[in-house]
Amino acid sequence: MVIKNRSKICLIISAAIILVALVLTIFGHGINMGIDFEGGLSMQYDLKKAAVKTDIDGVLSAMGAGTYTVTVQGASDNEINVRIKDVAKDDIQKVQDNFEAGIKEKYPEAVSIGDVNYVGPVAGATLVKNAVISVLLASVLMLIYIAIRFDFNSGLSAVFGLLHDVLIMLSFMVIFRSFIQMNSSFIAAALTIVGYSINNTIVIFDRIRENHKKMPSAPKEEVTNLSIKESLGRTICTTVTTLITIVALCILGVASIREFALPIIIGILSGVYSANMINGYVWAFLEEKRRGRKAKA
Repeated sequence: MVIKNRSKICLIISAAIILVALVLTIFGHGINMGIDFEGGLSMQYDLKKAAVKTDIDGVLSAMGAGTYTVTVQGASDNEINVRIKDVAKDDIQKVQDNFEAGIKEKYPEAVSIGDVNYVGPVAGATLVKNAVISVLLASVLMLIYIAIRFDFNSGLSAVFGLLHDVLIMLSFMVIFRSFIQMNSSFIAAALTIVGYSINNTIVIFDRIRENHKKMPSAPKEEVTNLSIKESLGRTICTTVTTLITIVALCILGVASIREFALPIIIGILSGVYSANMINGYVWAFLEEKRRGRKAKA
């Protein structure tokens, strides 16, 4: 198999995806924020028979619930998770009582299950802040670690790939906002992907370092091509086996598991894509620039 540098095409594709997400955000179709970020009330009910979403929508509309989401789950589609945004703390019990009264008219045997969760807007803002700090801190620490283990250009390339993967995940959150809601599960998924992505990159950079020692005078792009080729079998095996498990969870799991699994799938694919098609060639570009500056000096 011949490996060639397609990084420019790949970067154009990534930039196009990010640009589409940016345009959608500007026109008001940004990330679908869950109550973990915007604040609101979450309730779960077992209706004891298959839920009809129009019935539940009717109850919530009659209450004047405003912005809400309804997720049907359970083996027999008998369980629902209702999330209502913009609920004042003092109105929690009133909203719960009104919903329960309305739903029991259509489903007399319905019972509340699990805890009723409320998140205030201040707590949501704190979660956003902590999530951003976590990703930035992880990026800085990884830059330091990789710069020490390999070299500074490798660190820059790895962090570039890391930020690329996070931006691609956020872009898909915008593009598929009807299917993915951003909540605390997304933060867990994003941090998981940060680790998975950097692991793929380090494996390839390890091969680049070994091959660079064997071929010190070879063009850096050629070293990168060889290193990716040598790592390809390992990449395919680890990616496929991981995806089998995560896709199964996404298809068969309940809504809360799908909210975690779907960003993980996007992140894994993006991580493999950047590690094999972008990061090594960014390193090669930076190294050739450094070599050119040294030659001029």
